Amino acid sequence: MHSGERVRPDAGAVLLDLYDVALPQVYGYLLARCGWQALAEELTAETFLAAVAACRREPPPAPTTAWLIGIARHKLIDHWRAAEREHRGRITVALAEPDPVQDPWEERLDAMLAHEVLDAQTSTHRAALTLRYLDGLPVPDVAQVLGRTVHATEALLVRARSAFRHSYAAVEKEGPR
Repeated sequence: MHSGERVRPDAGAVLLDLYDVALPQVYGYLLARCGWQALAEELTAETFLAAVAACRREPPPAPTTAWLIGIARHKLIDHWRAAEREHRGRITVALAEPDPVQDPWEERLDAMLAHEVLDAQTSTHRAALTLRYLDGLPVPDVAQVLGRTVHATEALLVRARSAFRHSYAAVEKEGPR
């Protein structure tokens, strides 16, 4: 080693040191978005396994909690994509125009009811709505994560909001369960 060279910290050691701090944040991120404890636990484990694999590559990443949350986001989207492929033949997408008078995205939604309705959406709709409205990503970023064009993502969001709106109104009309 030359006198001017720096020693890079071992990414695996950094990840191990980060684990105790990042674990509750990664798990909380996933649980808030999927709503199922078992799934959040499974995806958290997959997130850290993917992080370990990434730390073994050259050049290794610089592990941070934000980096782990990014991996978790991709694991959740991969889960939704797999679920969508499994159920694609049974799902019908209702194409309805959004109601310009009353838009639930502009109103304050009942969080538990919204979570229930979001869980009932198709995986593609759930992913798009989560990335756009829970994670706050701009449409071009949502498009990139989902592997779609911006126009296709905008159309997907219109359909997803419409399906959510209709489901939300139906569940709200039924009253508490």
